[in-house]
Amino acid sequence: MTKKVLVAGVAGFIGSNLAERLLKEGYEVVGIDNLAYGIPENIPQGVDFHKVDIRSNDIYSLFDGVDVVFHLAAKNDLSACQKDPVETMDINVHGTTNVFEAAKRAGVRKIVFASSSAIEEGEARLNGFYAIGKVTDESIAKGYREAFGLHFVALRYFNVYGPRQDYRRVNPPVVSAFIIKLLKGEQPVLYEGYDENKRDFVYVDDVNDFHLLCLKDDQVNDRMFRLGMGRSYSMKEVYDAVRAVVGSNVEPIIQSRKPEDTAAVTLADIRDAVAVGWTPKTSFEEGLKAQLEFLKGEFAKGNVK
Repeated sequence: MTKKVLVAGVAGFIGSNLAERLLKEGYEVVGIDNLAYGIPENIPQGVDFHKVDIRSNDIYSLFDGVDVVFHLAAKNDLSACQKDPVETMDINVHGTTNVFEAAKRAGVRKIVFASSSAIEEGEARLNGFYAIGKVTDESIAKGYREAFGLHFVALRYFNVYGPRQDYRRVNPPVVSAFIIKLLKGEQPVLYEGYDENKRDFVYVDDVNDFHLLCLKDDQVNDRMFRLGMGRSYSMKEVYDAVRAVVGSNVEPIIQSRKPEDTAAVTLADIRDAVAVGWTPKTSFEEGLKAQLEFLKGEFAKGNVK
């Protein structure tokens, strides 16, 4: 019997890639998204799609018969979250609670949900409203497990990149931002201390390998896992790698870093994820090449202005 899986945030970057993978694996996929941030064209053919907000009670009936829920819907632009804490908490905390409630009422077996490495990126980031919401989400999951027996898996994604990454945001992710600038022949901006500002990047297909593991293996239940490569790249290394795959010799513009935007290092401790059978397989160069081809396609379609 084909198992039914629900993906909240199915029109987003990770959600759409996951839905495509699930369909290939033979799962029935229900997708929900209010399209505030997601892109309709991202939704793979074959998804039973419903345009609905995770804060609405209208989602409850869509969870009937669902085995596992992947909750990836969120307001996730950190600067936008900081400017509007009320909306941030409404979407990321109220919305998450509503997803757990819908799953509880429908008898869903497990919720796999997106947490964030922002929780681990220093005191300043932890005090931001996005991270506050994600810390709260992890507590909500534990609460539903204790009160109602609903299993969860919390995934602290580090810097996930790859095709369909949301380059349209006011502050696009760094890999997309660099590639787009170089394809236009423009100079990207780097900030002082860029050689000390380091991030752990992980390719979206590798993240989806862990998602599939969550579906099939209950040893991950009621635990938190960090998903990254287990290696940090400085912004200089990232820029040099992007420039190499694009084939560009454009030099960046170096600007002063804002006092509140201190250089940081993120590094995922992936030992727990490796211990349950997961290993990130995609090299940074391979992942960048795939993202480059996707963005070239977006240019060809006229989607990048």
